[in-house]
Amino acid sequence: MEWLIVLAVVALAGGYFIAIYNKLISLTRRVEEAWSDIQVQMKRRYDLIPNLVETVKGYAGHERGTLDAVTAARAAAVSSQGSPAEQARAENALQGTLRSLFAVAESYPDLKANQNFLALQHDVTDTENRIQSARRFYNGNVRELNVTVEQFPSNLVAKQFGFRTADFFELEDPETATPPRVSFS
Repeated sequence: MEWLIVLAVVALAGGYFIAIYNKLISLTRRVEEAWSDIQVQMKRRYDLIPNLVETVKGYAGHERGTLDAVTAARAAAVSSQGSPAEQARAENALQGTLRSLFAVAESYPDLKANQNFLALQHDVTDTENRIQSARRFYNGNVRELNVTVEQFPSNLVAKQFGFRTADFFELEDPETATPPRVSFS
């Protein structure tokens, strides 16, 4: 009879251990999926930027410094394949140069009325909103994973199998935490 009690306790402990392990696996995959969503949206923006630069170049060709800065920031952001914190630094730089590009465009009424530019402006704004949404989703999943990895008793399972906390994708400057304002009306 005593061995049945011991067997039941071992079975319950094993079941709990398996449940925690499976939850950690599930949370890790959700974080990876959410990060992939962010990367897809950032790639979409990276693909829009050359068209935007070319359109502005046709109207404001003498604004070479701004156009070069946007191109360089895009290249740096595209090549950044590091952690979310490293990617956030590259994104901060890119958003800053996009703001300066849109500020330059304010000085050119013909450019502001150009249908191609207006469509690109809309696409960039839409993409920025998608990135912010994906970032919130990612950070929510990271928060849930981190809490599970750090809470007792799941931290024992996490430590045993090498589960670690994930980095949040946070923009450093509150000014860059919102999409660039690109209204030309």
